[in-house]
Amino acid sequence: MTKIEYTARCHCGKVQFSFRSKEITKGLRCDCSICIRKGAVMSLKYIPAEDFTPIKNMNDLTDYRWNDRVVNHLFCKTCGIYPYHGDEEYGYRVNLGCVDQINPLSLEITVYDGKSMPISKA
Repeated sequence: MTKIEYTARCHCGKVQFSFRSKEITKGLRCDCSICIRKGAVMSLKYIPAEDFTPIKNMNDLTDYRWNDRVVNHLFCKTCGIYPYHGDEEYGYRVNLGCVDQINPLSLEITVYDGKSMPISKA
């Protein structure tokens, strides 16, 4: 399987990252309360850590966690854009709107039913 090197950035350019993946032809939208508000088209699958080069200066990102506090919703501190979330253990899900080589509005989109997920009582 041939992988493509994708480059990506937030709106202001402070958050720049890259990853390798087979050609991306599909995207994912989630309808949970945070994802529906941020409106991002995400990578359908998590990018494995070995194929992902995150931002060099994590101080340019802020982390918002809610509900079960597992997913780290990351945002650029300057422009507010959500570039990706994840970690080395699970991999990274990318906001395809930040990827230079992709028009996310031209992709086949799968909708994930995050709205029906139970709210954590913790």
